[in-house]
Amino acid sequence: MSLTDRPYDVVVWGATGVAGQLVADHLTGQYTPEELSLALGGRNEERLRRVETRLVDGTREWDDLPLVLGDATDPASLRELARSTRVVCTTVGPYTTYGTPLVEACVEAGTDYCDLTGEVTWIREMIDRYHDEAVETGARIVHSCGFDSIPADLGNLLVQSFATDEFDAPCELVRIYLEAGSGGVSGGTMASAVAMYEAASTDPIARQTLRNPYSLAPRGERAGVDPGEQRRPKRDPLRDVWTAPSPMAPVNERVVRRSNAVLGYPWGREFRCSEVVPTGRGLGGAAAASAIAVGLGLGDVAMSIGPVREGLSRFVFPDPGEGPTSAQMDAGHFTVRVFGRGTAHDGPFVVASEISADRDPGYGATAQMLGEAAMCLVREEIDSPVSGGVLTPASGIGAPLAERLRDVGLTVSVAEWTDNH
Repeated sequence: MSLTDRPYDVVVWGATGVAGQLVADHLTGQYTPEELSLALGGRNEERLRRVETRLVDGTREWDDLPLVLGDATDPASLRELARSTRVVCTTVGPYTTYGTPLVEACVEAGTDYCDLTGEVTWIREMIDRYHDEAVETGARIVHSCGFDSIPADLGNLLVQSFATDEFDAPCELVRIYLEAGSGGVSGGTMASAVAMYEAASTDPIARQTLRNPYSLAPRGERAGVDPGEQRRPKRDPLRDVWTAPSPMAPVNERVVRRSNAVLGYPWGREFRCSEVVPTGRGLGGAAAASAIAVGLGLGDVAMSIGPVREGLSRFVFPDPGEGPTSAQMDAGHFTVRVFGRGTAHDGPFVVASEISADRDPGYGATAQMLGEAAMCLVREEIDSPVSGGVLTPASGIGAPLAERLRDVGLTVSVAEWTDNH
């Protein structure tokens, strides 16, 4: 079936889960049936019907929503799903456990795809197994379209585009700052983290993926000048503050480096990026940075020990399907800033971007980001020389995503930065 003959524009796969329901809420609240042919996908018809009823009762425009039944463990049902829609928007994780057959089905059908994964070990596997075939079929497989990793990846793209337009030079050094944020954590998120650590405990390729800063680059190009994520408190090279390691750096830094590689190295092969948490100036900033570094280090050690990881999963982490309350999500917020330093003909310059929202980063804002990524794919709002493959938000969609995020209420900005800015 050709793309134009498919009955649906978007299928939200996993629509009964915490994140899937939020994405469906966003799309039905933002668009009408005349603007978007939307279906809900999952394996349990009764639960899907309940979601459909809630969505229809909550809007004036939607009288019904088609249901697409399938099972993550049934490849035939996933192939049928992929052939029925232009875009699959999936929230079903852990992707290491449940994601591969769906990616394979979308690649085979030439269907665009976007997800929320931060599981770098699994992304590496998808690159090695399916990138070349996706290029041939024209399927855009766009991973990490939520808080991992749109603010970092799109923020860097905005900085680089501004620098190139205004200074005729890219930024050779980029720092991603997780400035602020609060929100809840779901069982699905923690299950994904557990799956990634379990993969690294048994698979040497997965372990190498977590060690190599360039592990998501194309084959033959998995080396470079970046030493990897920051692991201890440091003074910042661009701002007069102390910084701590960021818990999201292992994902976001690799995604940004893949964007540079897939786009043909527009920011140079000497391009360096790192993500950190700024903690302030003076002794207080240094102490806060040290506390964060110690906490993350202990967490990494705990998750790396099998029995401890199993105990946390069973007795501490929320169960899959459990998530933050509506009040927690409404009270959440985040701010991510990206600073880039480059050198123009008349001297050095610094450019800064900001992506922020007054919503929970991992769920409320993530649902908006994933939903709008799907809409860019559906509407062919793409600014990229790449037409297929296993991609990132910056390389698979590009700048049009920034305008869509602004339209749904996120702050997305970029400008030259000075000490007085």
